Amino acid sequence: MSHVGGGPRAVTRSVAFLTAGVLAVPALTGCSSDDPAGRPLAGPDIAGAARARIADGGTLRWAVDTVPETLNAFQADADATTARVAQAVLPALFRTDAAGRPVRDADYLESAEVVGTEPKQVVLYKLNQQAVWSTGREIGAADFAAQWRALSGRDSAYWTARNAGYDRIEKIERGDNDLEVKVTFSRPYADWRSLFTPLYPKDVMGTPDAFNDRARRTLKVTAGPFAVREVDRDEDRVVLTRNPRWWGEPAKLSSIELRAVPRGKRIAALTAGTLDLAEVDPDTAREVGRAGPPPHAADGTNPLAGPGSAPLSGPGSAPLPGPAGRTAAEALRSWAVLHGSDEEAAYEETLARAERRAAWARTERRRAALRGFEVRKSLEPAYTQLALNGAGGPLADERVRRAVARAVDREKLAEAVLGPLGLPTEPLGSHLALAGQPVYADGSGALGEPDVKEARALLADAGWVPGGPVRESKRTEKAAGAERADEDSPGGDDGTYIVGEEDDDKNDSGDSGKGDGGADPHDRKSAEKREGERQSGERAGAQGGGAPGAYAPQGTAAPGGPAAAPLAKDGKPLTLRFVLPSGPGSGTLRTVAERIDAMLARIGIRTEISKVSDESYFKDHIASGAYDLALYSWPASPFPATDARPIYAKPVPAADGSLNVEQNYTRVGTDQVDQLFEQAAGTLDEKEARTLLRKADSRIWAAAGSLPLYQRPQLTVARDGLANAGAFGFAAPVYEDMGFLKKGAQGPGPRRGSGSPAA
Repeated sequence: MSHVGGGPRAVTRSVAFLTAGVLAVPALTGCSSDDPAGRPLAGPDIAGAARARIADGGTLRWAVDTVPETLNAFQADADATTARVAQAVLPALFRTDAAGRPVRDADYLESAEVVGTEPKQVVLYKLNQQAVWSTGREIGAADFAAQWRALSGRDSAYWTARNAGYDRIEKIERGDNDLEVKVTFSRPYADWRSLFTPLYPKDVMGTPDAFNDRARRTLKVTAGPFAVREVDRDEDRVVLTRNPRWWGEPAKLSSIELRAVPRGKRIAALTAGTLDLAEVDPDTAREVGRAGPPPHAADGTNPLAGPGSAPLSGPGSAPLPGPAGRTAAEALRSWAVLHGSDEEAAYEETLARAERRAAWARTERRRAALRGFEVRKSLEPAYTQLALNGAGGPLADERVRRAVARAVDREKLAEAVLGPLGLPTEPLGSHLALAGQPVYADGSGALGEPDVKEARALLADAGWVPGGPVRESKRTEKAAGAERADEDSPGGDDGTYIVGEEDDDKNDSGDSGKGDGGADPHDRKSAEKREGERQSGERAGAQGGGAPGAYAPQGTAAPGGPAAAPLAKDGKPLTLRFVLPSGPGSGTLRTVAERIDAMLARIGIRTEISKVSDESYFKDHIASGAYDLALYSWPASPFPATDARPIYAKPVPAADGSLNVEQNYTRVGTDQVDQLFEQAAGTLDEKEARTLLRKADSRIWAAAGSLPLYQRPQLTVARDGLANAGAFGFAAPVYEDMGFLKKGAQGPGPRRGSGSPAA
């Protein structure tokens, strides 16, 4: 994850989402044209096929980020692989469909409904009579009660990461028979469907020792289509095998191996044939997409032919990508040297040709290996946001936060990230849901459309005026920096660089009467020139044929505009520290940050972009509040009243004098938003709950603590012939339906849970 909320609490919410949404279900019907929730922007891309077309047996080798530290999804160090294991081996009473909406899982539940509201809310669960644990014992009220007691927060001996919802339960009882479970709540809880997913057996939840320790390394009792055979830390894998006591459709695969492979090494693993399914970055997706019929060598010869081959000339001599790529002129010179009178030069050219042939052969072997795969793409049930830290500094002033938000063009950012991938480029309009989910409605009107003049007016009202001073040390550092090479960023070895220094120097005189909004006309001409060069570069990149999976043509500059004079207040310039991760998978975030920087420069705000290690990014900067601006992601949830509340809760002083921010790392919150979340969680009227949450979202927009940008792309490489797996989008995997097509069974077919939403 390119920073989907790091840190224990962020991981907790991520796992909570993943374990709540794990099964594809039939297509939706009932999204009307006047429903603000609309439809999902992209559906799953999983090469859906009917079970009859899939062979029995086989092992799916699936890349994951880690071998999990724990198999207990309710512990603080649970991660995405913990959730994936739970999806395949444990009950989930409600799971999300292809539009991110919770639906009953018929393999476990015959029905579940609120059967009473006075004096207390009562939910009656009727279980599938075939549902049993791998020991043969029926799933029942004892398992529900054990999980409630462990997660209620009443017993501190249980090391739990979350108890939302479980703390509202008053009692759990057996119904009229062993297949009925009656849950009584002490106070109304709208998100009751979020509970008991995943459901662990009483063997795990029954005692603190079993919960805290024994469930970390193994799960001996399960109830899903697969069971845990081993967690092998030496081989970096988790092996799941068919559960012989599974009562539903039998699993097509014999086993699933979840292999921990770093994202940077997945292309090599795919090429080596040791993976069948892997989520990848855009560069890897692009390489897989480009693997096609072997091209001719660019030096005009068959790269595997002997040194006497004739050169290629004419229109077909354009250079090709890869280690052997050469222009027609270079190829002609090579042929001339090889056949010339200088024997030493001819000998050297013979050796050089041999090296090129070897390099070309290696490239072709790699391409040949990748021709057995395809890229499947969708949008993740997660979104990327721009976070504005309101705890101190200039952004503590709501007017400055709103000015930053009004200067950012979210449509252009979404287009830059998603457009080259061929995915919908719609910017996100809600903090609490994604398009297609019931709560979704575009609340960005509470903030207003991008407007440079309005942004400048807000800054002026806050006392920030053009022509502010620039620290002498910055100009000194700039002069020194001109003498040293910069490989990754304009800022040297510490990973920090200052963007827009040229404008700072030009406007250091403090003259605010130049041009529009105080901008120097020379700066404006320079910016316009740079913008023209940028557009020319983008046209050149487009003519070069950008491949699927590319985020933007390499070297593309951020969209610019006339830079305003730098702003100052009380003798201090308006400069914001923009913190970004520096890892290899963070290129997209850095591209987005550069574009945001250019947008902010138009209203006179300068940014200091600091690139920090992935390991310290969240813990040492986001969670601790050591930033002004940052980019990170949150997963979407079918239960925003519960899961989104801690992200936007108003920080409160703790007993030890510190500030309790829960998961609100922007430190921006209001009492009114808190009250709306509380009311939404406590009403059983779904329409009223949606209205309350949409009001809360509007107020979150108005406070401008965070700016949702776009739904994250999801790129997965899958082996040809692998069915019902890939880029799942909202739709959760149907593990028992995954498998490899039978010989001669080509192309997709109808299947349960293909997940295409209907209008």
